[in-house]
Formats: sequence, structure tokens, C-alpha cells
Amino acid sequence: MDTHAEPEQTRHSTKASDPPIRQLFRDVIADRLPGPRPSQAAMLFDAESDSSWDDRSFLGDFYSEILHQDTCQPATADGLALVKALAVDDRISARHRFQAVDMLVRAATVAERHLAESWPNTPQHADPDSEARARSAVQAHVPDLLAPRSVECPAVRLALAGLAVVFPTDRTLPVLTPRLRAFRHQHPQGTDIGDYVRFVLVLATQNDDQIRTVTEKLTDAYWTGTSRGVPTRPRALHLLGQMLIKVGAGLTQSRDGQ
Repeated sequence: MDTHAEPEQTRHSTKASDPPIRQLFRDVIADRLPGPRPSQAAMLFDAESDSSWDDRSFLGDFYSEILHQDTCQPATADGLALVKALAVDDRISARHRFQAVDMLVRAATVAERHLAESWPNTPQHADPDSEARARSAVQAHVPDLLAPRSVECPAVRLALAGLAVVFPTDRTLPVLTPRLRAFRHQHPQGTDIGDYVRFVLVLATQNDDQIRTVTEKLTDAYWTGTSRGVPTRPRALHLLGQMLIKVGAGLTQSRDGQ
């Protein structure tokens, strides 16, 4: 199957009825991915567009083409290159950059999160090969995503911290402390952001006993829990995904996360 599109002939086509977010995404991808693009880029560059699209419905359809209903498909790994390009471009608003990073975290943790939800059964609609390829694709983008930036909004900083503990290495873990220092001082334990920050720092220890203890404590409090028989990492990533969604929603409601 051909998983790449070559939309150079339509890269500058714009319809007056196009949702503004589609126009912006098209400009960013045209600049950052000038060569052959993943098949999902057709939603940006095809001359035809859905007359019912507004910004919200377009975003839903666009991201669903890449990670459909939180499941990986054979083309998911290639499509994540589009998401990464959007996540690092300053033309994209903080709210949408957060959404892009959050999708990368979800794509990288699909297998483990679904395992935690369905244990001890096999997750429905599992595609181990596509999930592994998606995880590897996100991992390849991590260095660019975690590169130091002079200014970064709170929501995106927190999402990137989550990405760093999904791929803990001697290079990714050192970015956590400076990225989270202000949050730890400003948001006490028991708040959404405070609990998220402290949980990320616990994940960074890579200490299974400590991670299991904190995961159980938090899920017993107010998060959706999983079976205690589930291995520690899938349980923890399942919780991380819940927390990131809630924290991001709160941070991006006011002034686009700034």
C-alpha cells in the first residue's frame, strides 16, 4: 500500500470556506515536510474539502485519520510525522500544540494503556505490529520535541514532561526537573497539576515499588483504577493518560494555555 502522498501541485490551494485551522496546518506541513508526505496529509492538501468542516470537526477528522478511536493502524506511524511537525511549530497555538503532544503520548502508549484496561484479556482491536511501529516513530521524534525552547506554555511543558517519562533515558529524564520546578512550587499536592507533576517525577525514578504505591494511592482517590494484577508500567501509563487529559483541559481553557 502506498502510504505517501505527493501533493505539491495543490500545496497552495485554499478555499474561502476552509476552516482556518486547516489552512494553518497546511502551511506548517508544506514548510516542514516539503517532500513526500504521509497519506493523511491529503486531508490538508486535497482541493476538495468537507463543506461541514469547522475548526473543531476538521480537527476531529484529521486526528482520527492518524489515531482512529485511540487505536493504531498500519499508517499511524507515518502519520505521526505530521503531528510532530505541528507540535514544534510556533505558528501553532499552545492549545493545539498541547493536543499534538498529547496525541504523541497516546500513540506511544496505546498497547500498555489498553492492556491495563482489558487485563487479563487481550485488548480488543489490538494491532501489535502497528502499535510497535507507532511507538518507535514517536521515540524517533523525542529529541526534537524535547529540545530546549526559550518560551514554552505551561500546558505544552507538562505534556512534554509526560513524553519524557514514557521514554526514560539519560537524555530525556534530565529535562524534567527544570521543566517542572515552577509547577511543583506553585501547585500543591491534591490539585490536578500538583498531583500530575509529582506523579511524573515518581515515574522518572523508574522504581517499580514506588510507582505502584503512588499509582494505587491516586487511583483510590479519584482516578479510574485498573486491576492490581496489571504490570506496574501499564497501570502507571493508564493513569498518566487520564491525568494529562484533565490537566491539559484545565490549562488550555484560559487564553490558549498561555
